[in-house]
Amino acid sequence: MIQIQQNVDLSKYNTMRVSSNARYLVEVDSVETLRDAIRFARLNDLEVLVLGGGSNLLFVNDFNGLVILIRLSGIEIKEEEGRIQLKVGAGEDWHELVMFCVARNWGGVENLSLIPGTVGAAPIQNIGAYGVELEDVFIELEAFDLETGEVRIFKKEDCNFGYRDSIFKNELKGKFIITSVSLCVTPNGDVNYSYASLSQKLDEWGISAPTIQDVSKAVIDVRRSKLPDPEDIGNNGSFFKNPIISISHYNELNERYKDIPSYPASSNEVKVPAGWLIDHAGWKGYRNGDAGVHEKQALVLVNYEHATGKEIMELSEKIRHDIKEKYGIELEREVNIL
Repeated sequence: MIQIQQNVDLSKYNTMRVSSNARYLVEVDSVETLRDAIRFARLNDLEVLVLGGGSNLLFVNDFNGLVILIRLSGIEIKEEEGRIQLKVGAGEDWHELVMFCVARNWGGVENLSLIPGTVGAAPIQNIGAYGVELEDVFIELEAFDLETGEVRIFKKEDCNFGYRDSIFKNELKGKFIITSVSLCVTPNGDVNYSYASLSQKLDEWGISAPTIQDVSKAVIDVRRSKLPDPEDIGNNGSFFKNPIISISHYNELNERYKDIPSYPASSNEVKVPAGWLIDHAGWKGYRNGDAGVHEKQALVLVNYEHATGKEIMELSEKIRHDIKEKYGIELEREVNIL
């Protein structure tokens, strides 16, 4: 039996901590209770919003429908040909899953330490950091079909993974609810510390042959030095995607901004750090009321206390307009606007 709550403040269910009112809210911990929740929504002609950790959305309006909090848990472990397959409930905390793997010396996800949110949200965004993306360890996922009520399996090739992108943000947006994710990790696997900030941190610690645990600790240390903890100040982590531009566009910019960094994206494109663009446009540390840009990381917009979603949204629009004016680059938000 599901328990439906009415008129719920969502500020504690999103990491930006903006206030928004949900007409109805329910927690689901199984496919059966999820099916009951969808039935309730259908009977009452309600729009459905699925929430995990609430780290990748910004509420600018109240939600006049049913919010479903995903609480499906559990980790199933299967060893096969020197690798470990994990089937993880969508409601499990992503960072806690990474720590579960790191503690057992299972490699592949250590670079994704300290990313906020739930396991079920990870494939939607194809989360990534420090040279590793979810798709690198992804096997398949199970998802509840809102139309048929059946659970469908999606293999990697079905997910159309891209940079912070998947089929669930595009063609299948709002049509499926992810219930579990299966990943492959490797005991004593090779580590990736090619990112300069990681290798510099390991050098500082005098580590020349880092372990899985060393890389995870370095990632956590670097992230904490750059990104504010949502427990301390409301934020979504990286608010914007790092834009991908043509090499010719980059070369034009490099003539004016000699220190503009880039990373290869394809044979004729490069990725430019959005944080660098925003910082060098003068936005780092900017504050208007309780909406602002973090003082240490320009990629992060923050709610100092009582900012509304609309105020955060307006600030993001000002930044996007300024970056377009200065660099001819269209910044795209990582965060979903609701």
